[in-house]
Amino acid sequence: MKGLRVAIDGPAGAGKSTIARRVAEALGLLYVDTGAMYRGITWVALQKGIDPADAAALANLARAVHVELRPEKDGVRVWIDGQDITPFLRDPGVSRAVPAVSGVPAVRMRMMELQKDLARRGGVVMDGRDIGTAIMPDAEVKVFLTASLEERAKRRVKELRGYGHRIDPDQVGRELAERDRADAAREFSPLVKAPDARVIDTTGRDVESVVEEVLTLCRTRLLKGEE
Repeated sequence: MKGLRVAIDGPAGAGKSTIARRVAEALGLLYVDTGAMYRGITWVALQKGIDPADAAALANLARAVHVELRPEKDGVRVWIDGQDITPFLRDPGVSRAVPAVSGVPAVRMRMMELQKDLARRGGVVMDGRDIGTAIMPDAEVKVFLTASLEERAKRRVKELRGYGHRIDPDQVGRELAERDRADAAREFSPLVKAPDARVIDTTGRDVESVVEEVLTLCRTRLLKGEE
């Protein structure tokens, strides 16, 4: 399993981070949450007063900051310029601004460089929106997770309330729908299912069953590779 590369893509709220983290733990591989990297850049931009629509300023920011993912006991944490910003990644303001920031080509190119560097080392489970198509097109296992908008909105509401945020469930649903449109329409590296990815609909399913399905794919792929 040490050199296995697993790409998990899908829309917001489909369960990518939870499933990817659990699969990585089961296989003893590095987990990389690429969405957290974009959220990190977004948070820094907001702290610096940069307009999420200012592509030039965001491009300069992405080139200037040092982004690092550090695996720790409680999961992978995001550090930017020596500061652990993980606690701020799920702020509602970040969630609203991240589609615009992540859609800037220069920002995506910079983050993709970092992600591809991690992918080249192998032994990784990486989740995002363009992993199986742009970051690890030759990954041994590719999965595309999806779920109904209603289900994804319920999950996001529960997650945000768990972080102590007071949110409007209807607004969360609208923001997810808008994020879906933005991700799919993005000119540079849009959200799209890789042709050879296994589609898994997580609507109404428990985490354990989805994790086991992905692990079965990994084991089957390894067995085929040994034939």
